[in-house]
Amino acid sequence: MSLKSINTEQKNLAELEILIEKPVFDDEVDKVFKKNAAKITVPGFRKGKAPRRIIEKMYGTSYFYEEAIDHLLPDIYQSAVAEAGIDTVSRPEVEIKSIDDGGVLLCAKVYTKPAAVVTDYKGIEVKKDKVRVTKEEISAEVDKIRQRNARIITITDAPAAEGDEVVIDYEGSIDGVPFEGGKAEKQNLKLGSHTFIDGFEDALIGKTPSDESFDIDVTFPAEYGAEQLAGKAAVFKIKLHEIRRSELPEYDDEFVKDVSEFGTIAEYEADVKAKIKERKTAESDRKFEDELLSKVAEKTEVEIPDCMIESEIDGYIQDYDYRLRSQGGSLDLYYKYTGTDEKTLRESFRPGAEKQVKTRLALEYIAKAENIEASDEDIEAEYEKIASGYGIEIEKIKSSIPAADITGDIVLRKAVQLLKDNAVIK
Repeated sequence: MSLKSINTEQKNLAELEILIEKPVFDDEVDKVFKKNAAKITVPGFRKGKAPRRIIEKMYGTSYFYEEAIDHLLPDIYQSAVAEAGIDTVSRPEVEIKSIDDGGVLLCAKVYTKPAAVVTDYKGIEVKKDKVRVTKEEISAEVDKIRQRNARIITITDAPAAEGDEVVIDYEGSIDGVPFEGGKAEKQNLKLGSHTFIDGFEDALIGKTPSDESFDIDVTFPAEYGAEQLAGKAAVFKIKLHEIRRSELPEYDDEFVKDVSEFGTIAEYEADVKAKIKERKTAESDRKFEDELLSKVAEKTEVEIPDCMIESEIDGYIQDYDYRLRSQGGSLDLYYKYTGTDEKTLRESFRPGAEKQVKTRLALEYIAKAENIEASDEDIEAEYEKIASGYGIEIEKIKSSIPAADITGDIVLRKAVQLLKDNAVIK
């Protein structure tokens, strides 16, 4: 097996001529015959007992060729790619050019990774948000904790107010005729949640359980989902059974001791402030990096084969499908309820995929230009990080993830850090 020639005249496309030498091919054809002979029936012979020359006379001498080539192709193709020294980004299109006494001559066409050029990637001006934590943000965070620790009380001495949860019976009618789906008993409804159509919840504010049944006049939106109700004026007869209200705990040192490891409000708020600052710093860093990489992409010249974009989109689709399934859904359900299809979803992912591929090619160029490498210590540290994150022995991680994959990620991260270190922060 050998690489006969390589043609790279067409940009980002390589044509490889690959020869499978005759002895190698004949040996593989013989293996295929032995594997399949028992399944072949030839008149005049017991099943599996017909000589090869008889089978080939009936079906043609090339009867076993295709399977033999399929068996040999993966290894010979990879060997040819390695010998050619090319970096492929697509599956090959393989054509059999000839089969004769010289062996099997194949032509494999495959797209190659494009060469990117990035100009002036050092000293890029990028805005970065200053991180400040206000008293209002600390108070809002504390209020969330108080809300989570609130107790629900039944209100008997005050009317319903926004934010309360009420328990109601209702029955809706249009022109005096009840409509399907317009009736419920002991329905829980949080006032101000906008769960019901405009005007419904507002009309309950100020009411008490002691009130007699009362009517609410509302109008369904013109774009309402049920066509028979869209734009129609309706009357709902209401009976208010109960009002429930969240009662927040007192914010004092005792509350702090109950919800944290701290003993005083001052200590607790210092910790809350630190956590908010950490969160906002991470968000600021993410926005800074995104803007920096966007500007690097703008400075990158490269012609990207469409197969690279499509492959990236494939990854997005798989990730999206995985997230939907983890939530009990699926892509088919998504298409059904959104009235869209795979083509539309793929097109929505295309801009992000193009940017992602371009950015990766730019970082690879920068890493090469700056001689960035991953040391043995870097690789070992990355393996330890992965093993710790998954709670798996490091040797198992090493056996399942090739070092080459680890190396590539490390090098790209170092390239990003170089860009950050050399950026001009505004």
